[in-house]
Amino acid sequence: MMRRILFVTLAFTAAVATACSSDEPASNGNLPDAAGLLNDAAASTADITSAHFTLAVNGEIPGLPVKSAEGDLTREGGAGGAAKGTVSMDLMGSLFEGEFVLVDDSVYIKGPTGGYNELPASMVRSVYDPAAILDPDRGIANVLKNVTDARTEGTEDVDGVSTYKVTGKVTKDVVSSLVPGIDADVDITFWLRQDDGHQPVKASVKVQQGTVDVTLSDVNKQVEITAPR
Repeated sequence: MMRRILFVTLAFTAAVATACSSDEPASNGNLPDAAGLLNDAAASTADITSAHFTLAVNGEIPGLPVKSAEGDLTREGGAGGAAKGTVSMDLMGSLFEGEFVLVDDSVYIKGPTGGYNELPASMVRSVYDPAAILDPDRGIANVLKNVTDARTEGTEDVDGVSTYKVTGKVTKDVVSSLVPGIDADVDITFWLRQDDGHQPVKASVKVQQGTVDVTLSDVNKQVEITAPR
């Protein structure tokens, strides 16, 4: 259960390699074609091995107990990768706010008092899996490859990074690995770097009850995650 709650955007996203029709014109003036941006972003994101992330849930989204999370992700640390950070979420009917470490087949959680408690990773995997964010087959790279009706809306500055804002749609089957509980296709917005292979800086999934926002930073910065002692 918990491996799928602790996070994101999404972390805070494959079959449509073109992301949308390859002959789609630039949407506004001389802005780059959305399909090309998404293709580049998907390829560069699939190569990301570690990142810092934040996840914020705005509104009440059924099936997604996590409210907010922040931490580090790496594709090392077991078959499912590893993650550590802080989280606020509904855990087994109670609000949990504290620290977590997800590594190998275990998740370690620590509340405001006391030490870490070890639980099987399988207990959280069905709720939310933060390591899925960087998984090329389940995560953001996969979502980027499956965006339809894509359009480059403009340029924006996100946390000091110059980005292209790209909007589109994603099916529930594609996005559900990152945002559990989604029962319908969704609108999605990506803010993609204007350089560095157009890696995503931020993604926002819009559902009827609110949005789920995921940001990535410190891409490929060395991260070491080990089980707490």
